Amino acid sequence: MKQIFKQVKNFIFDKQIRFGYLSTLGFYNWIPDDIYLKKEFKVRIGNELNLNNPQTFNEKIQWLKLYDRHPEYTMMVDKYAAKQYVASKIGDDYIIPTLGVWTKFDDIDFDKLPNQFVLKCTHDSGGLVICKDKSTLDINAAKRKIEHCLKRKYYYIHREWPYKNVPPRIIAEKYMTDNANSSTTNETLKDYKFYCFDGKVRFLMINSDRNSKMSTKADYFDRDFNWLDFTWGYEHANVRPVKPDCFDEMISISEKLSKGLPHVRVDLYECNGQIYFGELTFYDGSGFDKIEPIEWDYKIGKMLKLPSK
Repeated sequence: MKQIFKQVKNFIFDKQIRFGYLSTLGFYNWIPDDIYLKKEFKVRIGNELNLNNPQTFNEKIQWLKLYDRHPEYTMMVDKYAAKQYVASKIGDDYIIPTLGVWTKFDDIDFDKLPNQFVLKCTHDSGGLVICKDKSTLDINAAKRKIEHCLKRKYYYIHREWPYKNVPPRIIAEKYMTDNANSSTTNETLKDYKFYCFDGKVRFLMINSDRNSKMSTKADYFDRDFNWLDFTWGYEHANVRPVKPDCFDEMISISEKLSKGLPHVRVDLYECNGQIYFGELTFYDGSGFDKIEPIEWDYKIGKMLKLPSK
């Protein structure tokens, strides 16, 4: 009862929670993108959104959503199609193997899947089921989660245009395990996110303690691996991450994949000394995670040179 009361109280008094909840229900779907983003920016960041002369990184991300729209972006965020696109750029060796792709959950033949695998929705963020042991997998719970995500139009939540026309599908991927650390699995693979501007890596983020969203830590480094003192949605790790052995190769891959783009984040994993592609992210935090101190929002904003409308 107390939990229900707390949820109702948060809905009434917390603007961000109320706005997010109504957005997921489709309450604001009818609002034009520019008006919606101005409203969301005010709710989440607390400032008016300046689209005429954006200065901060978060402001420029909203501008890109509205005015930098290319058909190939849809393919690049599609978790299935992006694999083929990336493989054509850097080769198949960097791609986590796909075990199957389906449009309906009931079409999945679990008997043909290995004992361990990962299910993902191709068109959203969060549609994920990790199977460590098929004999204990709750298929009904997995079905409920995946089918809920298949129905969700992810584009409407933060108006990330590339997702608007991604076909909703399900893929199964190989379950990745790092033999150097038997406790390291798909949930905690070493995760490196490279922030690229006009085809050049300017800095990167390394995630730590990714067992849950609440415990995730993030540290930032420039391309020479000097630590950068700012936060962006997560606290710093208690133990500062070390430079990976394959760092230079990661830089090279990221710059190949970001060539010709004003901005993209290239997400890579390191597993058993091998680099694997994760995803391409155009709008980090959808442009709504606060960068602190605020000076860094402006510094990163200066790295992003907006193209012509």
